[in-house]
Amino acid sequence: MCAMQRRFAVISILIGSLALLAPGVFAVELAPDAPQTYRVRPGDTLWDIAGHFLRDPWRWSEVWRANPDIEDPNRIYPGDLLELTMIDGRPVIGRAGPPLVRLSPQMRAEAIEAPVPTIRIGPIAPFLSQPHVTESDTLKQASYVVGFPDEHLVAGTHDAIYVRKIRTSEVSQFQVLRPGDALRDPDSGDLLGYEAAFVANAVLERTGDPAKLRVTRMEREVAVGDRVIPADADRPLTDFQPRPAPPETRGRILSVMNGLAQIGRYDVVIINRGARDRIEPGHVFEVFSGGDKERDQVRSGLANTDWLMESPFSSAFWLGRDFEFKGWRTDEPSRDASLPLHPEYRRNKAEYVKPFERAGVLMVFRVFDRVSFGLILEATRTLRVGDWIAPPPA
Repeated sequence: MCAMQRRFAVISILIGSLALLAPGVFAVELAPDAPQTYRVRPGDTLWDIAGHFLRDPWRWSEVWRANPDIEDPNRIYPGDLLELTMIDGRPVIGRAGPPLVRLSPQMRAEAIEAPVPTIRIGPIAPFLSQPHVTESDTLKQASYVVGFPDEHLVAGTHDAIYVRKIRTSEVSQFQVLRPGDALRDPDSGDLLGYEAAFVANAVLERTGDPAKLRVTRMEREVAVGDRVIPADADRPLTDFQPRPAPPETRGRILSVMNGLAQIGRYDVVIINRGARDRIEPGHVFEVFSGGDKERDQVRSGLANTDWLMESPFSSAFWLGRDFEFKGWRTDEPSRDASLPLHPEYRRNKAEYVKPFERAGVLMVFRVFDRVSFGLILEATRTLRVGDWIAPPPA
């Protein structure tokens, strides 16, 4: 077994040990300050509401009691009064009565039609309808921005752009993407796809080589070399049903959008699991930091200071405390040489494996074949690319 396989096996055992707890531990638990009742307010999300009542918001479906007398019993609307009760020792949450309606003179109150969304769509809206991962490097072969009519260095909303080789007007809506880095599995090294940053939307004004397009919406300025592809006609998703990811599905965070070094709440990340791993929008993962090898500073001597040894007459002065004396070499360059004995030093390899610690929660909202996009919903500590993900306990 190679070193990488051994390391992966150790990490898998460490993560797997998180689930080897007593069977009753994972019953639905209420939040420490769970209210008896809660009035839903405009701007609330289902995730926020569930967090008021439950320690694990993704377990909402286990405690929600739908009202069959309502047209859409699983929808929650601003004004609804939710009540927490206990039935046979288990928490149950349901509507306590009709929505709160405030009346004013000469005004008629009507039911609010917009239901409470599962999460805030704003942070992920650009990622719902725009492809940001390509399965191969074919994006580099697509049409590209070659210049601008007005000698601009970049283009923004309402500006015109020239694009190579658009011969037909069958498609009028386009996306401008910027090719990014290759996404590789950190354990196997397999190529999973290519990241592509969304730049702008554009509409076709004239076919040709170059064709002329007009920028209608932008996330960043359009530059020469950006690729242009037909816009995705799929309707963007607007709602999700959070639920634990499939059991035994382990993964890693591959990348974070917008080039951030550290990851926090509402940041968008890419994980190395996708449709072939049975991942679907709404699947929830817990994020764990740890599993990395760290130097044991005590054993390696870095944490022990001895000012008497910091002199040219000590080996530590020349070699540093990162080396350990292993003995004397008596036969180099030869046994009969008149040179004195040579000391042998080797680098100290004192290390330990940092334990896994739960650091956050993410929910998948867009799935490709081998990778998926996820939104960080909770972050109790700073997250980083390479952190591990695992399904919440069932």
